[in-house]
Amino acid sequence: MIEIKSKDTGEILARIDAETLAGADLSEIDLTGADLRGMDLHGADFWHSDLSEADLSNAHLKGARLEGAIFRATIFKDADLRSARIGSQNRAAAAVLSSANLSGALLSGARLLNIEARGANLENADLCHADARGADFHGSNMKSVQARRALLIGANLSNTDLADADFRDSHLNDANLTRANLSGADLSSMYTDGFTVLNLATLNHANLHGANLQRILAEDASFRNANVTEADFSHAVLSGSIFRRAEAAGANFEGVEFASVSMDYTDFSKARNADIPSFKQHIR
Repeated sequence: MIEIKSKDTGEILARIDAETLAGADLSEIDLTGADLRGMDLHGADFWHSDLSEADLSNAHLKGARLEGAIFRATIFKDADLRSARIGSQNRAAAAVLSSANLSGALLSGARLLNIEARGANLENADLCHADARGADFHGSNMKSVQARRALLIGANLSNTDLADADFRDSHLNDANLTRANLSGADLSSMYTDGFTVLNLATLNHANLHGANLQRILAEDASFRNANVTEADFSHAVLSGSIFRRAEAAGANFEGVEFASVSMDYTDFSKARNADIPSFKQHIR
């Protein structure tokens, strides 16, 4: 028999008739405030359970089922969530992780479709190869997050701090990055012929100062009022994209085709290697 106790009061919240919680059925249980620090929970089933404010720091949750569960303000610091099933094609069945602390957590290969993680802390978390399509990270701290080859199609990353994040070879098609901080972020590729995709993405008012955007595919993306100073767009594909009123001083546009780029009221005179077509040179 295993007893799960409250991290604050020591009160017994649940008794599980098992020798281990690995692979255990913990579905539809109220474990609010539970102390599960460092526990082996790999493959466990938390379907539709409530673990708000619980502490799962350093817990082993590899391959666990967390769909439909509530994790508001839950602590997952340095937890192992690799390949965990957290999200769902059905938004109503995806887990809620608003204000959760996932700093340093391992989420590589995790299923994060449509999760709600507004105001969460994912600083230094590993989301490489994760499927976070449609996920809502609005207002989260994702500084230095590792998200190589991740799927973030249609994700909400507005007002999110993504400074020094690594998005190489990821797909951010149609992602909302409005007012996101991407200063120093790497959106280039690990491969000679690779690329990161930002087609139809919204980056209005985003901070891309010093970001590495070499060879990105950003067709029909919006950079209205964005700060792209010192960013490296060399050999990027920006067809149909909008840079209206963007700040571009020091940005590198080597090899970029500007014929179909909207650049009204943007001063490219201090940008580097910007080959502006003659018919656009006097646009203000």
